[in-house]
Amino acid sequence: MNKVMIYTDGACSGNPGPGGWGAVLLSSTHRKEISGGARNTTNNRMELQAAIEALKALRRRSQVDLYTDSTYLKNGMTKWIKTWKKNGWKRRSGKQLLPVKNEELWRRLDRLVAKHHVGFHWLEGHAGHAENERCDKLARRAIPK
Repeated sequence: MNKVMIYTDGACSGNPGPGGWGAVLLSSTHRKEISGGARNTTNNRMELQAAIEALKALRRRSQVDLYTDSTYLKNGMTKWIKTWKKNGWKRRSGKQLLPVKNEELWRRLDRLVAKHHVGFHWLEGHAGHAENERCDKLARRAIPK
């Protein structure tokens, strides 16, 4: 199976406001950088979009290690999503069940993850990790002016 390391980041100018996302995909022989943006969004949406677009860019089933500085993305995919799905895409807030924020993006990401073997890893942002810093630059450059 193809092994790929993916680094992702999202950024916003205001929250909400215009935002961008960036991703770096690395395999044994290839490097691919992708980015994009949206005029009215949130930082969390851009973090999710980066992961979605990176997984969409894979041409074949892969073993993926996805690195993010977003605890929202990592925890969503490793801790919360099973409960959301069990509860009909609802999250618990006290005794209430409320809609999951950014549900459509979580659903898209969940469908893409199912096509691969994906491990989600958190790394500290702005801590000098070269690929994370590159993703940050890609995301910031993609913010619509």
